[in-house]
This record gives sequence, structure tokens and C-alpha cells, in this order.
Amino acid sequence: MRRGIRGITATALVAGLALAATACGGGDSGSGGDSGSGGDSGGELSGTVTFWDTSNDAEKATYRKLAEGFQQEHPKVHVKYVNVPFGDANAKFKNAAGGNSGAPDVMRTEVAWVADFANLGYLAPLDGTPALDKTDDYLPQAVGSTKFKGKTYAAPQVIDTLGLFYNKKLLKDAGVEVPKTFDELAKAAKKIKAKTGATALYLRGDDPYWFLPYLYGEGGDMVNARDKVVEIDDGAGVRAFKTIKGLVDSKAAVTDATDGYENQIKALKDGTVAMAVDGPWDIEAARAGKAFKDKKNLGVAPVPGGSTAQGSPQGGWNLSVYAGSKNLQASYAFVKYMSSAKVQQQTNEKLSLLPTRKSVYEVPAVKSNEMVQFFKPAVDGAVQRPWIAEGNSLFEPVKVQMNKVLTGAASPQQAAKATGDAYRKLLKDYK
Repeated sequence: MRRGIRGITATALVAGLALAATACGGGDSGSGGDSGSGGDSGGELSGTVTFWDTSNDAEKATYRKLAEGFQQEHPKVHVKYVNVPFGDANAKFKNAAGGNSGAPDVMRTEVAWVADFANLGYLAPLDGTPALDKTDDYLPQAVGSTKFKGKTYAAPQVIDTLGLFYNKKLLKDAGVEVPKTFDELAKAAKKIKAKTGATALYLRGDDPYWFLPYLYGEGGDMVNARDKVVEIDDGAGVRAFKTIKGLVDSKAAVTDATDGYENQIKALKDGTVAMAVDGPWDIEAARAGKAFKDKKNLGVAPVPGGSTAQGSPQGGWNLSVYAGSKNLQASYAFVKYMSSAKVQQQTNEKLSLLPTRKSVYEVPAVKSNEMVQFFKPAVDGAVQRPWIAEGNSLFEPVKVQMNKVLTGAASPQQAAKATGDAYRKLLKDYK
């Protein structure tokens, strides 16, 4: 997952719309005609591939340049690059695909979206197509989110997880070590404030993805998809809600109910907070701030643990092809190109994002990247999320209850129970 689950979950669309989108060829997808003569048949690819990229402001120029590089290999294909804000992308794609008009040929899909989109019939299976190239080179943990009901609906592009970004100077000036647990962080907060004037932590209270390290740290999870059991309303869930409430009430952390992404990175860049839980996608954005004019001042450590464990969620981005694309062969080739080892290496060198291909980690320039050196082991130990069609929808109930807990409108016990109740309504066959 790249920047958390901020996308709006669109109202479920009827199965007929999904089938129509697949059967009717997608309407106006921005494609320039079918390239059926290309791809496996050996003909030259042509037409237009519309690519919806969901990268952030610090990344999008690089992704645009990489995407347009496909045209050098296929001069008769025009890549129509469109940057779609992450928070709008989920609903916008569903509306376009469900309405059979305006969907892109290829989309950069958050890992939790793939099963949802595939379940609705909006994605083309990639098994047996040119899109899936050298599949044994993919990290095994990156492949899980690309599959649904035995078929592959995406190619892994970027893998990530969360870490603790910290201002080395502020911690040094305060005379504190990098906290290994949230309890240690809370104890160090008064010293950080007294010595530096900075708040210890910016806590993302607006995004449920950032709740997961607190939940994992208490030994919990949202659901057990294998046994179909809701787990978030057990003791671990209650303790996780207690932790975020305690950090904010004690002033060890500052939070915000809205715009947390922008506010967090600004606070970190300005040096008004000493630490923030964030991912590799924000490395370059953080380093652009005045607090990190010396780039070496930005430290990254594992996310602090809870009372029983330590863990952060596996996130990342995949590349999917719209089932209604009128230019499938060129779209498959574009996915192959954008997920290739060459492009993943370029992405890492320019943005420090983590590749999904094992071979790229053997490239000296990638292997020596300091952020890869931290985040690769973190990714190897990241917690797999439930790759189910309803996976993305599991976050909205958490978001609602986080807000209630942080504002005092609900107790941690009430929040955990309400979240569990919401899950059982969403997942009819779960206990």
C-alpha cells in the first residue's frame, strides 16, 4: 500500500454492470484501436495506452518519464499518461469501469484494490499474456496481492511497508535513543519536548492503514481470512485503540482528523515533530524539508512495537489491465515494460522505492541504497494483509472508530466492538 487506504470505497455496483463492462469492451477507454496484430502474434504494436498513475507529487514526474519511455521501444504506441490523486483513484476507476466509459487501459492499483476490482469483473486476467514476464523473479510476498480465485490480475510493481522516520539531531539533542516500543516513545516524549520544543510523534489518526502497527504490536489482526474469523474486536484490538488514545492524551503525539498525509510530512520536514511512521514513498519528500538539508539527518528504524510484538503491514502497488480495454496487446506489453527489472531499477535509483523483482536487489547501486538496506528486511518481515475482495472495505470502520476514540466519542472497548460488528455485516460468513 503505498500511502494508506485513503481511497473512497464506491457503492457496490450490480453484477450486470461488471459483466457489461467486460463484454462490451469498455466503451471510451481512451484507446486508439485494438492492437490484435501485435503482442503474441508478432505484429507491431500501435494505438494508444491510457495509463492512470496514482503516485504522489514527489514521484509523478519520474513515473511519467518512465511511462513515456515505452514509446521508444514501440514508436507506434502513444502512452497517454494521467496522474490521478490517490484519494480519488479507487472510486474514479469503479465509476468509469462500471459505467463502461472512461476507464484507463492500465492502472497503478494499490495492493488491496486488486481482489476488489477483479471480483467486480473490471480486470483482465494476465495469466498466459505477455504482461507476466519472468514471474519466478518476483518476490514471493509481492505475488500474493496479484491473485484472486486462482487467476492473476496484476503484475507487482513496488513493494513497501512502514518504518519510523526520525530526526537524528532532535533525538540527539534530547538525549534519547530511537524507541523500540510505543511505551518507550511515550516515556521519551517529555524529554524531547523539554529539550527541543518538538512533539515526539505525528500520529496518523485519519488513516486506518496507520492503525495496523498498533494492532499488530498487540498481537492482533483485522480478520483471519483462512478460518473466516473476525479478530479486531478481541483484546488486542482494544489495546491498540488504547495505545493511540494514550499517546495523544499524554501529548506524546499530535494528530489530525483530516489531511494527515500532508500535515505529517510537513511537520517532519519543518522539525516540529521528531518522529513519524511513514513509508519509502516519502523519503524524497521528507528530505526536501529544512530539517533535512543534511540528508543524513533523516533516520529510519523499525516501527515501534506494542506490548507483545512488532509488525507493520505489507503494502505496495501493482499494475492491472482494464478488462474492457480496446488495446489489450499494447496494454499487456506496457505492463511488462513498467514491471521490468530495468524500470524497477530506475525507479529505485530515482525514488528509493523498493523493487518487486529479486534480481534488482543484486544490482550494486540498488544494494547500496541506504533505504533499501533498511526497508528490504522490513518488507521481508511485514505482515500480509487479507487479500480478499472486501479487504479494502475493512478500513472504513477502523477509520470511523479511530476518530471516535481520539475525540473521546467512544472508548477503546466500544470502538473495537463496533468495528467487529461492522466486519460481520460486511463479511456475512465470518464468525
